[in-house]
Amino acid sequence: MGKVNFEAYALEWVDERGLAATTDELYRWLLRLHVLPGFGDLDLDEIAPSTVRTWRAERLAATGATTVAKSYRLLKAIMETAIDDELIRRNPCRIRGAGSEQAKERSTATVAQVDALAEAMGPRWRLMVYFCAYGPMRPEEQVALRRTSVTLDPLAVRITEAAPELNTGRRVEGDTKSAAGVRTIHLPAFLSMEVKRHLDWFAEKEPDGLLFVGEKGAPFRRTSFGRKWAKARAKVGLSKDFRFYDLRHTGHTLSTQSGATLKDTMGTRTAAAALVDGPSAAVPCREETGAQTHLHASRKAFRSAGSADLWSACRTRQAVSSRSRSHSSPMTCVLRSGRWSDSASAWPITSPAATRWGGVISSTAERI
Repeated sequence: MGKVNFEAYALEWVDERGLAATTDELYRWLLRLHVLPGFGDLDLDEIAPSTVRTWRAERLAATGATTVAKSYRLLKAIMETAIDDELIRRNPCRIRGAGSEQAKERSTATVAQVDALAEAMGPRWRLMVYFCAYGPMRPEEQVALRRTSVTLDPLAVRITEAAPELNTGRRVEGDTKSAAGVRTIHLPAFLSMEVKRHLDWFAEKEPDGLLFVGEKGAPFRRTSFGRKWAKARAKVGLSKDFRFYDLRHTGHTLSTQSGATLKDTMGTRTAAAALVDGPSAAVPCREETGAQTHLHASRKAFRSAGSADLWSACRTRQAVSSRSRSHSSPMTCVLRSGRWSDSASAWPITSPAATRWGGVISSTAERI
């Protein structure tokens, strides 16, 4: 076994991996700031388990645990390849659990907060807020969207690529994060006018033009958008650690709270559609003994919605439907212009979120 410098070997290791641009950037950043300062001057066979333990302890005292875990995993992977290359006999990275990340629970927004964020972001960027929350779409997927990605009837978006922006400002167009990322997302009906207006007012005019561009027609820039996002977040009253990406987590959370599976939320079923349609084919509301009592409970929930989320009221109505399966005829419930109606009656809903909806909340599995 010859002497091989760790820094030279590590950089060559990254070069040979054929990594995605964002992963390549991350690995080189971790090496430059966290790994090479500790091991760059050593040869591979000079790195001992005690050296790794000391390095990790120093890193934990200087930076966040998540960054240290990522750095440790990278170091361990490089040393594992060195074993395969017969440059060392054993991997010196033997600290149990050192590569595990304990990420804190991410925050979520309410439906009212999503609306408020969209308003605060302004006309040009409000659709990105809704797409992230109710798609839910990754920011780098939205940036790659073009006019040809959108259909109005049915209202849907086809995700086929992503365009993440590196820290250097260079945008890298390519595949989605995974094969499952290529998908068609059916959007809730209340976004129809939002999408039409955005296409008319802000998207590039070419048939294959980008959907989201800056005020002067320049490509989307993370830094410029980030400044607007920080101001909007503060205006709405959300904490500084609430990221734009957390809107996507919000969408998944809203869906799963309604009973949708993770597969539903990651695939073609959207957060909004899952909440309104339910996690599976919904059951027609049929009358039985006591069914009117359940229906009364449903009406009461909608009457008292007020500033509460429409989603909570929808879930109550859905639960009522599933308990009332022997009604003599199917009941379709429609929410238009802030009014909930069925075959028996209609009454106003005071929830701002409810008033915005122009779709159909139905006991049948009706795509909105």
